[in-house]
Amino acid sequence: MRQDAFNTDSKAQFAGHETFPLRLLWLKKAFDAVDGGAPSGTFQEQNAIARFGVGRNMAASMRYWALASRFFEESERRIQPSALGSLILSDNGADPYLERAATIWLCHWHIAGTPEMTTTAYYAFNVMTAIEFDPASLVEELLKLTSARGWRATRGTLKRDVEVFLRSYVRRGDALNEDAAEPLLAELGLVREARLGGWYEFVRGPKPTLHDGVFAYALAEFWERLGGSSALSAEQVCYAPGSPGRVFKLDEDSVVTRLMRLDDVTDGAWRWTDTAGLRQIQRRDDVVPMDLIQTAYGA
Repeated sequence: MRQDAFNTDSKAQFAGHETFPLRLLWLKKAFDAVDGGAPSGTFQEQNAIARFGVGRNMAASMRYWALASRFFEESERRIQPSALGSLILSDNGADPYLERAATIWLCHWHIAGTPEMTTTAYYAFNVMTAIEFDPASLVEELLKLTSARGWRATRGTLKRDVEVFLRSYVRRGDALNEDAAEPLLAELGLVREARLGGWYEFVRGPKPTLHDGVFAYALAEFWERLGGSSALSAEQVCYAPGSPGRVFKLDEDSVVTRLMRLDDVTDGAWRWTDTAGLRQIQRRDDVVPMDLIQTAYGA
């Protein structure tokens, strides 16, 4: 069951963040440094400290999160903003300083929706069935997964990755602490401390700050990964690994409510139907995912 959440050729990664969570201003700093394209080594050069205002390890972490967020892309040893990154992070873009919830939800979708660069986040949101969990049990589950899949990862590597996952998503009480105040994904409130003893829980519910345009964009990507069939069932959107329901931790009623609004969001390209107990979203025409994003920013 746990392996079924991963494709046969799925890759895994449990390092690269240099033990730092994604911080608030890193994506804009990265954009300003590589807009128009730059060598991949830009983040590792001796002058990275001056360029980014952080240490070399943090600069390497910045590159990792830039790519994991998919606001940036890398090919032929060059890194540059993706079309999505340019739309949002340019000086006259939709949200260059990440002040809108839509931007943070997009980051989360890309980080937790696929396993290639952020396997722990993907596993936690899409495979774990328990609402409450502790770090040690998550490490053990990941060890079993890596062994079954033939992936290379030591217990120490997985332990550090789980720690970074929690520091990325859990809002800490000490707001005066720099690490507590800055992690971008913690703004979403998707994971919280559950009780004493180091236990955590996922927060399921309607997610009022999640714009329908971002939900529709995520659904378009999920639909494409499944092969782009003419229809998706409500159950797939709610519960399948990598689905908007799983990644955004939406309850079933919230997913269905959003599916019922997609006719308006997509100008009739997608239509909700509920016939003889078969609840599904039907594709009547293609949509452009970037157009869905623009609706989230009022464009």
